[in-house]
Amino acid sequence: MKLRKELWFGFSLMGLIVAGTAFVLLRAERLSSGHLGLTMLALVVVAIMLGFPTAFTLMGMGMAFTWLAYDFDTGKTLTLMVQSAFKVMGNDVLISIPLFVFMGYLVERANLIDKLFKSLHLALARVPGSLAVATLFTCAIFATATGIVGAVVTLMGLLAFPQMLKAGYDVRVGAGAITAGGCLGILIPPSVMLIVYGATAGVSVVQLYAGAFFPGLMLAGLYVVYVVLLAWLKPQLMPPLPPEARQVLLPPLALQLSGGRRRLALPALLAALKGPTRSAALRQLGVALLPVLVLVSLWGVVWLHQHNPLTHGSDAVQRLEAPAEEAGSSGSAGSGTGLAEPSASEGLAEPEGAASEADGVLAEPKDEGLAEPEGALAEPGEAEASAAAAVASAASEVAGGSLAVAEPTEEAAAAPSASEARGGAWLGAAAAVLGLVAFYGLLSFERLEIFKLLLTSFFPLMVLILAVLGSIVFGLATPTEAAAVGAFGGYLLAAVYAVLHKRTPGQRRPVFLVWLLLWAPLLICVGWYIAKAEGFVQTAVSPGLGAIAGLGVLLWVMLSYRQAQLREEVRDSVFLTAKTSAMVCWLFVGSAIFSAAFALLGGQDLVEKWVLGLELSKTEFLVLSQLIIFILGWPLEWTEIIVIFMPIFIPLLDHFGVDPLFFGLLVALNLQTAFLSPPVAMAAFYLKGVSPPHVSLNQIFAGMLPFMGIQVLAIVLLYQWPSIGLWLPKVLYG
Repeated sequence: MKLRKELWFGFSLMGLIVAGTAFVLLRAERLSSGHLGLTMLALVVVAIMLGFPTAFTLMGMGMAFTWLAYDFDTGKTLTLMVQSAFKVMGNDVLISIPLFVFMGYLVERANLIDKLFKSLHLALARVPGSLAVATLFTCAIFATATGIVGAVVTLMGLLAFPQMLKAGYDVRVGAGAITAGGCLGILIPPSVMLIVYGATAGVSVVQLYAGAFFPGLMLAGLYVVYVVLLAWLKPQLMPPLPPEARQVLLPPLALQLSGGRRRLALPALLAALKGPTRSAALRQLGVALLPVLVLVSLWGVVWLHQHNPLTHGSDAVQRLEAPAEEAGSSGSAGSGTGLAEPSASEGLAEPEGAASEADGVLAEPKDEGLAEPEGALAEPGEAEASAAAAVASAASEVAGGSLAVAEPTEEAAAAPSASEARGGAWLGAAAAVLGLVAFYGLLSFERLEIFKLLLTSFFPLMVLILAVLGSIVFGLATPTEAAAVGAFGGYLLAAVYAVLHKRTPGQRRPVFLVWLLLWAPLLICVGWYIAKAEGFVQTAVSPGLGAIAGLGVLLWVMLSYRQAQLREEVRDSVFLTAKTSAMVCWLFVGSAIFSAAFALLGGQDLVEKWVLGLELSKTEFLVLSQLIIFILGWPLEWTEIIVIFMPIFIPLLDHFGVDPLFFGLLVALNLQTAFLSPPVAMAAFYLKGVSPPHVSLNQIFAGMLPFMGIQVLAIVLLYQWPSIGLWLPKVLYG
């Protein structure tokens, strides 16, 4: 029987694992329970490679070897299993996993990836390798919103891969762009992988999200730079698109105003306001002026915040009240007639020489002993006299002007910072105005249509992603609360796009009008809350209005479910969410039981002694650990690597002085290879399932190899400049 290359590779790797384990056991002078733990680890890896379910393999092996470690005591074994499972299920962070997954499946079923890819493709039409670049952008945005690698790779394989092949793109380039771009969802927040790592390693998920933001953008940027350079150096791999592929269909009004030639949209729309097409031109003008409206709104919010009389008045009152409070406190302290309390600087001073060491023994204090603070035990009359003298000296200093100079000095020191802030604000405003001028100087009717496509596909997803990430990173919500907001936002997107796709323009207006009426109380509550936070309103939102707003949103959820016909989308999303969440939770339970058994057998101690016996430096340890994870990514998936091997690596970090947050970012970058490295490159199999018959699996593997090299380069860059990942958490959380 002739075996395929993938099977040969897998069986060879399993043979190496078994042979290596046997070599370690035979070389040991005395077999201990730690060697039994290493045997359990090897058997788990081999069983997973043979296709056994990961979670139940971990639980089965863990319980079997725990039973051996407890000398066949079934009661202790079951107790350990129950305690490990209960400890995992008591982790509140895991609640965010089904919510983020539910958000991803709802966004996936909102049917906007087609419009998103088309709008990005047209916006980047003049960039070399525009189809591949648009594919990477679409994959990065959609994978970030969903976090589901299989769904993104499959959808982009159905949507973008045929267009790239039709345009004459090389099969390897197209396959590599789709598979690598689809895997970005497990790195760029909100990522389920970071939640799993945080729960396993005991690292804050919030800090992981903040730290992974810039490395994820860096990796996506490296992908885009590689594709653009490759298209520029070897245009035969990615031929430029023909003019008909870059053509934008214009509506009748745009065709009439442009006159069949390239014309700027803003002047033509302003001139059309005087003609018979005034109403249609006004609608188009409203869309074209949206950037101006957004920018003016932002300026207005900033100006109101800076010139708010209530907040500035309260600050002034606090500044006026502070000296009075200080004067009152000093006066009350000075006018006391009892024992005067010494200040912090005049407290019990440590005698000289008491803290000096001579031959490891504390030196005896000198004869002076503890010095008594001056005035600490003063008689009442003396205390009053000293207080009066202090008041007289203070008055003389005020008369001489020595104290009067202090406060203006602080204001003078603060003046440059205020002027610098105003200068920065004016500079930002000038840059924004120049950007608007450049935008409208290039805004033709074709670009206006592309902008409208981006408004209905790109910007809603970005708002959803930034709202979820911003609420987590800036401390406005916990990951679980942000995940709930994201799930609700995914439902909102699915409902809106379902109405847009399933109803005619005449049927949409009454639906959206009813929805706006139901949302109006909530919008009023939000506006009221912002106004109170800014100091414009003194009273809080009334509970009655809050109850009406909640009832309105609840009615909208039930009504939109019927009007948008979301039964199929919600049913499928709930089923897939339950399936994925159950898999992840069983993995956590299996990992907890396996880790407890591994530690009980002494396998962790054996690994630590072996690693410490190598006398590695910090750099050598990081290189060794990342190399092991890179190799494990060939036969195993990222879930198995995290839940099995992270509990082995994490205890070693303290010895080498490695930050668990930084180590997690390196692992997150490294685990990108788990989806791209054969023979278990799941992204390749997802793409192969929807590819044309002439596309072979070896071509897909060959296309993924350059992107694996880019991932290794990103790991090196992150190690060389750790601030890429640690700067944002340090700025936000210290």
